[in-house]
Amino acid sequence: MQPSHAGLRVLIVEDESMVTMLIEDFLADMGCAVAGVASGLDEALSSVSSLDFDVAILDVNLNGVQSYPVAQVLRERGIPFVMATGYGAAGLPQVFQSVPTVGKPFQQWQLERAIRAAVRPNDGSHVTSE
Repeated sequence: MQPSHAGLRVLIVEDESMVTMLIEDFLADMGCAVAGVASGLDEALSSVSSLDFDVAILDVNLNGVQSYPVAQVLRERGIPFVMATGYGAAGLPQVFQSVPTVGKPFQQWQLERAIRAAVRPNDGSHVTSE
């Protein structure tokens, strides 16, 4: 039996290398492929424009800089994404309240559920790890 996310290409936007490696491991276990990794806002905006991917995992706080411009570009392009934050979904601006969100730290099953919600919005518009 193949994982439910087998074949999905994922862009990871995360500023902490240890968290990035953990997400990469989770994604591998889920059958996903990492399409790219970005650790800062400019790099993330460039990756969104230049890479081919199905879904993104977007850390809200990139070294003190909010990643909302990346989220806005993803939304405009119709690319699903999951927001990861240590502050919880309540800390997100109203415009992103319906985006599937995982609270840091999160486990693989929580990320998997959020990705499922992101790529199939009819399964639930908001998922949190809390």
